[in-house]
Amino acid sequence: MFELFRTSGRRPFDSLSEAEILALAISSEEEDARIYQAYAKTLSEHAPESAKVFREMAEVEQTHRNMLIAQFQQRFGDDIPLIRREHVRGFYQRKPDWLISNLSLETIRAQAEQMEDQAYRFYTEAAKRVTDASTRQLLGDLALAEQGHSDIAHMLGEKYTPDAVKTEEEATERRQFILTYVQPGLAGLMDGSVSTLAPIFAAAFATQNTWSTFLVGLSASVGAGISMGFTEASHDDGKISGRGSPLKRGLACGIMTAIGGLGHALPYLIPHFWTATIVAALVVFFELWAIAFIQNKYMETPFLRAVFQVVFGGSLVLAAGILIGNG
Repeated sequence: MFELFRTSGRRPFDSLSEAEILALAISSEEEDARIYQAYAKTLSEHAPESAKVFREMAEVEQTHRNMLIAQFQQRFGDDIPLIRREHVRGFYQRKPDWLISNLSLETIRAQAEQMEDQAYRFYTEAAKRVTDASTRQLLGDLALAEQGHSDIAHMLGEKYTPDAVKTEEEATERRQFILTYVQPGLAGLMDGSVSTLAPIFAAAFATQNTWSTFLVGLSASVGAGISMGFTEASHDDGKISGRGSPLKRGLACGIMTAIGGLGHALPYLIPHFWTATIVAALVVFFELWAIAFIQNKYMETPFLRAVFQVVFGGSLVLAAGILIGNG
């Protein structure tokens, strides 16, 4: 067992030489600079002032990198060993670029604070492991600099993102979230919840067979989800409308459509017909009220009007399904 842990391919931090510690610091600063640049690129369209903050943070990281390279060259020459965070056991890691693009503005700010805190702890521990006075001083200075980066970020934020700008950026981000996820997701949930009511309850009352009813509900929900997802993704590329990625919108719409239908199909896994039907009817009640709540919260539809549109309309479809099934 112990041999298994030894051969994990990652070295303990305590085993690094002073040259390797400096090399690790250099690669870490390079990576952090690239991450801040990626943050800036992600925010440039919807939060341009915050993007400026992260561009300047990237420049600060590049300055640290240059200081570390100069120290390495002075002590060990020009051949910097290749050692990165993922090579060291227990070392903190960063999110890859394809995950950064999906983070919200507040999440990005929180991630940046965490990055600076981790870098501070790294430099503090690294300074304890070196004996050369100049290197130890540099690492100690960088630890203090990383600790103060939150202050730098705050000052840059005050410079580029005063309260009025922050409010505007947050409003823009919320609008984009609604256009990309909430609006297509709500359309899917409404379609899945309402359009599948008639076939599911018609099948239930026509057959009195819970398993057959479940299969009808499953096929209707999945089919509607696929159809709605493709329709949403294909009818608007989002470039002119500003509604965001068609893939994200399609997934939001398709998944919520399927969920809306499956909500009142799953109770028919209960073998007793009337028990399953009562549970399904209760699920429908909560689904319709949830839709009305989402419309009121995100789409600013007056609550009573949302209730009338969704609950009354859904009740009519439900009644139609029951009547057809009993016909």
